[in-house]
Amino acid sequence: MRKWRSLGLATFLSVMVVLLAIPPLASGQAPGMSRLQNDDPNNWPMYHRSYDAFRFSPLSQINRDNVKNLTVAWVHQPGALVQGLEATPLVVDGVMYYIASYNRVFALDAATGKELWHFYPKLDPVVNTLFFQPYNRGLAIGQGRVYFGSLDGRVFALDQKTGKVAWEKQVLDTKKCSCNFTGAPLVVKDKVILGQTSGELPIQGKIYALMAASGEKAWEFNTIKEDPKSWGGDSAKFGGGGGWMTGSFDPALNLVYWGTANPAPDYDWGGARPGDNLYTSSVLALDADSGQLKWHFQEIPHDDWDYDSGLGESLVLDRDGKKLLVHQNKSGFVFVYDRTNGKLQNVWPMTHTFNFVKSIDPKTGELVGRKSPRLGKPEFICPWIAGGRSWNSGSYNPKTKLWYNTAMEVCEEVTVEKQTPQTEPAAGLFFGGDQVAKHPPGGEAYGHLDARDPVTGDRKWSINFKYPPIGSVLSTGGGLVIHGDVEGMVHAYDAETGENLWNFRTGCGHRGGPISYSVNGKQYIAVPSGLGSLVLGLYPALWPEVEDFPAGSAMFVFTLK
Repeated sequence: MRKWRSLGLATFLSVMVVLLAIPPLASGQAPGMSRLQNDDPNNWPMYHRSYDAFRFSPLSQINRDNVKNLTVAWVHQPGALVQGLEATPLVVDGVMYYIASYNRVFALDAATGKELWHFYPKLDPVVNTLFFQPYNRGLAIGQGRVYFGSLDGRVFALDQKTGKVAWEKQVLDTKKCSCNFTGAPLVVKDKVILGQTSGELPIQGKIYALMAASGEKAWEFNTIKEDPKSWGGDSAKFGGGGGWMTGSFDPALNLVYWGTANPAPDYDWGGARPGDNLYTSSVLALDADSGQLKWHFQEIPHDDWDYDSGLGESLVLDRDGKKLLVHQNKSGFVFVYDRTNGKLQNVWPMTHTFNFVKSIDPKTGELVGRKSPRLGKPEFICPWIAGGRSWNSGSYNPKTKLWYNTAMEVCEEVTVEKQTPQTEPAAGLFFGGDQVAKHPPGGEAYGHLDARDPVTGDRKWSINFKYPPIGSVLSTGGGLVIHGDVEGMVHAYDAETGENLWNFRTGCGHRGGPISYSVNGKQYIAVPSGLGSLVLGLYPALWPEVEDFPAGSAMFVFTLK
């Protein structure tokens, strides 16, 4: 049995550390780019399936009428249990590709589960000393190659057919920065784009674009703005930030949308980082070719709560003639933008329980009535450090026009502690405080899965969970919503009503992303099973039994009988 320890944040962190060549076309569009843009319903070719980040499969062979006949087609086990299975698999032309803990990469026959090849990189031993490890959340595919960022700061390109290394580049000085790559890259035209971990470290986090053919750096964007008005004193040197999850892309505007992480230290004891701390806890619109900043919006100015904007999806959708971008940060609030210029259109709360602000102005984005923890006494804050939602993604169905998304109604008690940033011999964790999970006032903590209008926030239906869910969501053309919970149950819901139509117990909770694909005219649904995440270490303070939830790591694939 895997023990998820019930600890304060600082103690929990210390325990975790111990545990552990194709030239571009003349047009500038690289070979394989048109393949990514063309929506083949049989495939799931990137982390969110499509550049709009909908996580929607148009396949409908499996639907609300016959989903009760789902059965297991095959199961694959990657052989690494630590931190479960957090990835979203990819499927292209009948082959599944996925990454597991310790950067183990697999290519499988997507109809049978038969292994075609695997790649186990030899990781630098420094990985065992890092905080963000050994999990990885996904791969990218393009130009006949499979790309991923590694736990020791490298980026790999593997031959898609053989798994052999086409190139590898050491992008980060992981031995010095204690930072790495854990999120899935995004292939955009002739480039591979990915961001690093750094929000809890006294460093400057960046977003990188590498040439897909060679691995040479095309551009980088520093998420810490060198501006004394934004960062008082020398605080910018230790500002954290970065962009550890996967962004979106609008080919028509040639803009990449990327969320950035929290500033460091996470908690400001007063004067730790004077200013608004740009470009942390922000949404960036970057020119895909040059990395030039076209617009930005800082969702949480001078983030006092670790409510960074790096997580989840940025939905690229059109509504009533407007080109919109919908993005949620850890605060639980959803921001709606005009994606052409970054002008705010609306802000609405995904959660019911919050007190870090009284409200957020839907026209300006102003945080009204901030409640910031400071030195002197513990402060009761909602939501908790894990957020109104964690990094897992929701799913938008363009047929129902509903966004299926999870939320967590949990609070915390924060104790701020003054801390000196450690940079030698390597960067040390830079939190500036400790916290412990608490129930909300007048009730028990819980989570829910909602069906909402992503622009207005209007809710159509909702399903509650005792343990806040941390797995991603899939919606399909068959009118289904697929989601795996913390207790190890996979659910298929009616997308219109929320009725639970089918269940299957995988034997371990869920943190990764379910997908759907088709091979030879037969539809499949793949669900990664394997409970992991640093977030799980926070649960036992409220639910002690979670300490004894079983560990696991397996790819379950279902199809109709």
